[in-house]
Amino acid sequence: MGLGHDHGHDTPGQRHRGRLAAALAITCVVLVVEVVGAAVTGSLALLSDAGHMLTDAAGLTIALAATWLAARPADHRWTFGWQRAEVLAALVNGVLLTVVAVLVLVEGVQRWQQPPEVQAPGMLAIGVLGLLANLVALLLLRGGQRESINVRGAYLEVLGDLIGSIAVIAAAVVIVTTGWERADAVASIAIALLILPRAVSLLRTVAKVLLEGTPEDLTLADVRKHLEGVDGVVDVHDLHAWTITSGVPVLTAHVVVDDRVLTPDAFCHVLDAMQGCLRGHFDVEHSTFQIEPSTHDDHDEVATHA
Repeated sequence: MGLGHDHGHDTPGQRHRGRLAAALAITCVVLVVEVVGAAVTGSLALLSDAGHMLTDAAGLTIALAATWLAARPADHRWTFGWQRAEVLAALVNGVLLTVVAVLVLVEGVQRWQQPPEVQAPGMLAIGVLGLLANLVALLLLRGGQRESINVRGAYLEVLGDLIGSIAVIAAAVVIVTTGWERADAVASIAIALLILPRAVSLLRTVAKVLLEGTPEDLTLADVRKHLEGVDGVVDVHDLHAWTITSGVPVLTAHVVVDDRVLTPDAFCHVLDAMQGCLRGHFDVEHSTFQIEPSTHDDHDEVATHA
């Protein structure tokens, strides 16, 4: 028997839609400045950061669109609505981050072998501007990245931009003070190597959601122990938990109950107690229970295989 409740509440990603829009606007402005600056100064590090900013702008646009899709109501075809759109947006962002990191790494190695002339003062000025803008965008997204995998993807991209700006500034300072132009290539390679682990981490998280793995903060053994502690519950088996999108865990279980609780009043009390247990101890709002009386012929055999 399923427990009814509202599936239409806002996801964490939807609550941070305005912050995503502000971060997108900042990113687009810095992107234009860095492209122009890279053309004027000849800096690969600046161009690499601009390329990263371009993927960030695309990623933030996708993340923003995903929050809109996730807000669409459920219907008979999409029973959970479009909430998984936020997870797919995080997947796209992770892939974009990986591709950019690899391209920058390859180009950085080539620049190391044949370093071109770089106009470091202009590179330094634009790097400082990018650093300030990325810092503002990062602060906007910092809170939401703990709640939403979609916002986390955007946050990681902006974090990569911030690190990229620091690398650009460092390379410009080295070139100005020492004349060592390979610093530009070193900064590019550093940007790539800092982006890759974050991209892999994001993709790993997305894969766990799409493969319907148990949420990180949920231990099925603990859930089973709590449910079996409800008065009238004899056994819990076929227990499954997964995540629709960030902040929306789902749980199903077969629950064997004592025959004495099969009266209407006692039956409803057990259902309410189990739902309250999941909501209070594990923050699970979406749950479905199949109730089986202890005298049911098949439940013992099923339980041994669950």
